[in-house]
Amino acid sequence: MNLASVDLNLLVAFEALMEERNVTRAGARVGLAQPSMSSVLTRLRALFGDDLFVRSASGMQPTAKALSLARPISEALGQIRGVLGPGSAFDPATARRRMSIAVTDYGDLVVVPPLVAALRREAPGIDLVVRPIIDPALSVASLEHGDVDALIGGHLPATTRITRTRLFEEHFVCIRDARRARQKARLSKDDYTRLPHALFSSTGGDGLPGAIDTVLARHGRKRRTAVTLAHVVAVPFAVAGTDLVATMAERIARRFAASAGVSVVPLPYDVEAFTIDLLHTRRAMTDPALRWFIELVNRVCRKL
Repeated sequence: MNLASVDLNLLVAFEALMEERNVTRAGARVGLAQPSMSSVLTRLRALFGDDLFVRSASGMQPTAKALSLARPISEALGQIRGVLGPGSAFDPATARRRMSIAVTDYGDLVVVPPLVAALRREAPGIDLVVRPIIDPALSVASLEHGDVDALIGGHLPATTRITRTRLFEEHFVCIRDARRARQKARLSKDDYTRLPHALFSSTGGDGLPGAIDTVLARHGRKRRTAVTLAHVVAVPFAVAGTDLVATMAERIARRFAASAGVSVVPLPYDVEAFTIDLLHTRRAMTDPALRWFIELVNRVCRKL
């Protein structure tokens, strides 16, 4: 292929189509009206000798050929943007920008407060919008479409268009009323299944069986959920002054233990830790401001 005959804008349009899966949205992203973007797609098909994107009920679906091209084209464009970008380095102290992230309840309570403090110190002109992750799959789609800049939380799905960075590892602990904990500092396995439990479930109801229930089932045991709460921060306050126990992420439990009047005690079963991750698109690495922001998140989380 004669590279001199290849229009670089076709590759930019391909990247937009791959991430948007919609001709109109992809056109808006690269500054083309829908008819012009359709014409570009025709040229792309001729260039690569493949349909590349096929209409379906859920949008324009990439062919196997398009999927094989996605990563090398994205990486090549990233290198070109880096070469052609402004020579001056991004200065967070003077920058004015709006960042948008979506987080789980855990991220909202553990990661966002120190992140906000770091932003106010280092980049007071950068505004931060924090949205909740209610449906993880929809949040990943929003990330792919550019509606948010990053996702932070645990147990988040990812796709081939998403980069996942492990921020840190989290463990489960138990909490119980502080007065009762002074009488008995540790829970036995029998105590754990005998006592009534408080459970956080953002979707309501009893929640889906999780890691704790899976471990208990392996031991032929089951816990009784006496109270189900819609907000994780409500759990320690519900436990205080009662015979309830609850299993929580350690950093959240310790954050609210003193104010709620509960004590953190070891979990009597071995439950695998989980990771808190940062998700962003590869496109973020071509934006100096987003690169700095992602590094800031990593730096903040190394101190947690």
